[in-house]
Amino acid sequence: MKVTQVSVFLENTAGHLREVTGILAESDINIRALSLADTAQFGILRLIVNRHEEACRVLKDAHYTVRETDVLVVETEDKPGGLQGVLKVFEETGLNVEYMYAFVEKSKDNAALVFRLEHIDRAIEALVSRGYTLLTNRDLQKL
Repeated sequence: MKVTQVSVFLENTAGHLREVTGILAESDINIRALSLADTAQFGILRLIVNRHEEACRVLKDAHYTVRETDVLVVETEDKPGGLQGVLKVFEETGLNVEYMYAFVEKSKDNAALVFRLEHIDRAIEALVSRGYTLLTNRDLQKL
């Protein structure tokens, strides 16, 4: 129920983001969700893609520093309060969110929330026990 996120470290200069997305496009790798955070010198591009192993390989071949991280992708209704319910589960379970981002699924009327948490297995157990659907790498390949 964990999803593999690809993190790419980018120099904070013009053209690097376009270069990374171009490499993925040339390799027929589809970006499902992304988040970009930056500092003065570098940025961290976090990606959920349809083929994470291939994405890591082609980016490493292009001399990018790449890291794979386990995250959760939680499906919730795309309506006001959808995020609130998931966050309440985390609060009740004593879980802290390190970071998150979201996307809306093309094939459904749901939002998909991407979470990085310190205790990911506890989060999985808490969410599943409360009826939440967690997406997998395979689910994301189908979107």
